[in-house]
Amino acid sequence: MFVYGLSSSLPLLAFGYLGPIIRKKCPEGFVLTEWTRQRYGVAAAMYLSLLTLITLFLYMVAELSALQQIVNALTGLNGLPAVIVQVVVTTIYTSLGGFKVSFMTDNIQGAMVVGLIIIGVITVGTKTQINRSLIDSSGLLEPSLLGWQLIYILPVAILTNDFFLSNFWLRTFASKTDRDLRIGVSIASFTVLCILVLVGSTGLLAAWSGAWPGDPPQSGSIAFFLLLEKLPGWVVGIVLVMTVALSTAAFDSLQSAMVSTASNDLFRNKLSLIYIRIGVVLCIVPVVVVALKSPSVLQIFLISDLVSASAIPVLVISLWDKCYFWKGSEVIAGGLGGILSIFIFGTIYYGSAYEGGRLILLENGLYADDWSVFGAFVAAPVGGFIFALIAFALRIAYQFVVSKVRGEHFDAFDKPIKPVRTTSQVDDPIRPVGNARDEEDGKQNDSPAVEADRGDDKWWKLW
Repeated sequence: MFVYGLSSSLPLLAFGYLGPIIRKKCPEGFVLTEWTRQRYGVAAAMYLSLLTLITLFLYMVAELSALQQIVNALTGLNGLPAVIVQVVVTTIYTSLGGFKVSFMTDNIQGAMVVGLIIIGVITVGTKTQINRSLIDSSGLLEPSLLGWQLIYILPVAILTNDFFLSNFWLRTFASKTDRDLRIGVSIASFTVLCILVLVGSTGLLAAWSGAWPGDPPQSGSIAFFLLLEKLPGWVVGIVLVMTVALSTAAFDSLQSAMVSTASNDLFRNKLSLIYIRIGVVLCIVPVVVVALKSPSVLQIFLISDLVSASAIPVLVISLWDKCYFWKGSEVIAGGLGGILSIFIFGTIYYGSAYEGGRLILLENGLYADDWSVFGAFVAAPVGGFIFALIAFALRIAYQFVVSKVRGEHFDAFDKPIKPVRTTSQVDDPIRPVGNARDEEDGKQNDSPAVEADRGDDKWWKLW
């Protein structure tokens, strides 16, 4: 419980450290892909954008899957109608209001989380009866192999996956000063820790009160709501309304992020937003289908975590100035190689190529009583670096041969010349997001993602 809380909250502090570095390197950016385009070129930026869209797709699947499971657990009804209504409503108001509405619902989401926790603490504390005989028999307080593995798995999974979330980068670039950014992420990290420890403790209470696993057995990911389902009807009603509101606020943020990523990163704001939104609506259809078929919300998140664990380490290494020679080809090869490394590890570990393929999708889940999941999260970043180094060696060898054949200077390890900055740029190194320019055509960037104005944001609003 505490490991999960720390693993989820501490990675936010990375934005306080890496955010200022990336902002200085790409002052006109507002998301990670802008820095990637500037540093690695168009191919790497497109590759990162596609991975971001895949991650957003999986997050949307997880959100809808969780909603339909919760509705079913609290009411016994089919959760599909609630899912359909939520999708239609969020699509309508995000199309009309864009990111402004999404930011507003984020504030509502925060209030709902606080309200849900207050109601949960009071009602669970007064109404739940603990069966002490279940405490020892549950084995939840005993050390386990998985518990030790999670000390590595969770920080790697959550830290790397946070890099794909554009809402974090929007707030990072929107902060007025680096000090405001660090204060904001520190407060956010502490808040997330408290919330997750409180919510996580309800899993123990659900098991010790007999609410979980239930009959028929339910997923542990909804243990909190199984505990609340045993409470009086008026509590269940309030919780259901707040849960739908929370899910709606989260889902509209994912929709807006997908629109922004596709519009700005893939099409550079050259394609009308109406076509982008139509494309997102079409993507929601398979999202709903997969969400209804998906048995585990946790599995969905872990798949996206494996993708990020493969791609992010080889991407951010160039923040170290001594890695100026690192290019986009290494980033792409490393990210794809990390996924392939999981397959290779799984094939060797299980002695079966079929099982190796299943490991990429974590078909056996997180709670497999072996080293498969741990090995996958080691193979992803380590294998990614190995494939990236192979690609690096091949590129250097090719450039060397070409330079010798043509009689040209071999410049693979020459340091890039830093652009000369004007006095105004030195005085104001961090420009307002609203003044971002499209590097390709010099026109004002009209992406919906640039609606946030750094100057108007205070540190307590950033996270």
